[in-house]
Amino acid sequence: MIHGGYSRQLRLLKPAEFKQVFSNACKVGSKHLTMLAISNQLGHPRLGMAISRKNVKHAVKRNLVKRQLRESFRLHQAIIGDFDVVVLARPGVDKLTRREVREQIDGCWQKVAKKCVAS
Repeated sequence: MIHGGYSRQLRLLKPAEFKQVFSNACKVGSKHLTMLAISNQLGHPRLGMAISRKNVKHAVKRNLVKRQLRESFRLHQAIIGDFDVVVLARPGVDKLTRREVREQIDGCWQKVAKKCVAS
């Protein structure tokens, strides 16, 4: 298990890696977030983010959501397991408080751990 920050090996970097997740993923979500997860053979989870300007207009809010995601991912790596996860923001996520965003993110990790591990 890799601990610490958000190193390159914990990120989805290439378009092909994102495409693989989008093509046949286990899908979980909340009102404002969708997480797509697919099993990997790496022994650790990887995170990709698709927080579009269309759904989160201001860069400050987009960056806030991304920071919340990275921190939550760091803390929940153990329960996520060996998955590549792409997080998509839905419209309205920029209207939430920091706490509400974090609660939705943390709740989604729980769903990924339950639903996607079982499939």
